[in-house]
Amino acid sequence: MPRSYRYLHLDVFSARPFEGNQLAVFLDGAGWQTEVMQAIAKEMNFSESTFVLPPEVAGTDMRVRIFTPGEELPMAGHPTIGTAFALAHVGVLEPPQGQVVFGLGVGPTPVELAWGEKALAFAWMTQQKPTFGAPLAEPALAAVALSVSVDAVAATGLPVQVVSCGVPYLIVPLASRGAVDSARLNLTAYERLGAETGLGSIAIYLFTTERAPGDSATVYSRMFAPSIGIGEDPATGSAAGPLGCYLVSQGVVGAVNAGTIVNLQGVRMGRPSVIHTAIASQDGTITRVRVGGEAVLVGEGTIYV
Repeated sequence: MPRSYRYLHLDVFSARPFEGNQLAVFLDGAGWQTEVMQAIAKEMNFSESTFVLPPEVAGTDMRVRIFTPGEELPMAGHPTIGTAFALAHVGVLEPPQGQVVFGLGVGPTPVELAWGEKALAFAWMTQQKPTFGAPLAEPALAAVALSVSVDAVAATGLPVQVVSCGVPYLIVPLASRGAVDSARLNLTAYERLGAETGLGSIAIYLFTTERAPGDSATVYSRMFAPSIGIGEDPATGSAAGPLGCYLVSQGVVGAVNAGTIVNLQGVRMGRPSVIHTAIASQDGTITRVRVGGEAVLVGEGTIYV
């Protein structure tokens, strides 16, 4: 007979249900084979699902494995933040605990916890320090892959560049929110981009710094990652860290505001998500990368395995 396992369904990088990025958290993944976790993530069909296991490395509180419908990821933002909220909901994490350390595929990952009167109010994950690739020699390849004009990229005066804080993303600046919203991934041109640059099936994170009336967001973004089963992602914390580092390194965001970057993603999908990014630096070198946000529980269920 199959056993029953409980999971929680959260919307992450949002304080309101039915916005942000959906996440399924399986609270007891001990004993499951990788193939089973992958099959469950495909069945859930969210951008990611997480599985909580006993710690495997000294200095960590628990192991957390992250799966998209297509593959396992070494780290990701909204699954890390959402898993912390799930564990707080079931009482595994309780105030006044100020930090939990997850064992992710990239290694021990600290998550800072900020408590409200009765529940977890906010969580910050620390990401790896950034690595920067060389700017693309032909940024027009990215524009064509996104079905936007070359001028929409060139007008920013910023490079198209790979940045990673654990997972690499091709960062593509665009001149306006209209250009970001109009983007549509052309798979043929996307494959050509990967082949001619040697980047393969890299995920693309496009953004603009154009502000909208009454909107305090620093940047407005979208993310495409078809190779891992994510046509478009409503909120991508593992890309928000690299984008924050890019903005600081390019001088778009100064040191005074580097700790309060607000990234608005998912609007085009009807799932607005607010991702907070804090970048610390010293003498021009980035020393700490944090990505944080809220999450809300919207349901729970039982799966039989």
